[in-house]
Amino acid sequence: MPHLDLLTQSLARNVRHWRTERGYTLDALAARAGVSRGMVIQIEQARTNPSIGTVVKIGDALGVSITTLLDYEQGPKVRIVPADQAVRLWTTRGGSYNRLLVGAEAPGPFEMWEWRLAPGEGSPSDPHPQGTVELLHVTSGELSLVVDGVVHRVPQGAGATFEANVAHAYRNDGAEPVEMTLAVSVPYER
Repeated sequence: MPHLDLLTQSLARNVRHWRTERGYTLDALAARAGVSRGMVIQIEQARTNPSIGTVVKIGDALGVSITTLLDYEQGPKVRIVPADQAVRLWTTRGGSYNRLLVGAEAPGPFEMWEWRLAPGEGSPSDPHPQGTVELLHVTSGELSLVVDGVVHRVPQGAGATFEANVAHAYRNDGAEPVEMTLAVSVPYER
């Protein structure tokens, strides 16, 4: 686990970097994040250890992940995410789940997910920002991909891509589990 001072310094450096990259003033970032200008200044000067909630708000306002804001390693931009550090955000009693395998900023958030859908289960999604693209590859079963109310069958071994700025859902209408890898690219909007 990195030392707290190292994380505080990294957070300061990264918030300052991304605020400048996005062209935000201190006031603009504070307003977008819903935090005080003083808090942003304290973070950028490494004078505070903000709550995780504050870091999430600032990351959302900047359009970058928490991982990016807390990235404390210097040097070439290679990051290995061990299997046991993949984050499971959704799970059901039926055995369905998704896991965030790895993410990056390119130039907005770019993520790769592992999904498992048990027979008869599904997961709806609200529209993402304009310009969001999803790519998926089904490794087992047959996915029912619903985009803007239209069902598309994606069999094992096939891939699909779609613009995700409309309501969409992933469903398993079959008798066998569906397993897939999903990549999501969300553009950064100034």
